[in-house]
Amino acid sequence: MARFVARQTSTGDKHRLGGISRRGDSYLRRILINRAHAVLFWAKTAKTNPWLTSLRARKHRLVVAFALANKTARIAWAVMSKEEVYRTVAVAS
Repeated sequence: MARFVARQTSTGDKHRLGGISRRGDSYLRRILINRAHAVLFWAKTAKTNPWLTSLRARKHRLVVAFALANKTARIAWAVMSKEEVYRTVAVAS
């Protein structure tokens, strides 16, 4: 699994993720980032997702793509390690 975060520091209720690193499989990292760019450009659900909408309002588009790739990698790792089927969370409208 590609590593996007160099380190994680946690104190109390705050979890802080470190900067994006280049460790891990570069091919997998490239695929995840390209997929994130495609989702941000083409997917209709990305335009209505509250997490992505607020992130887009605050951050540069490349930072948003890396954040989405990081989230996708974490979800993929959790699904593979728990050997469960991925269930999307319904967004309240």
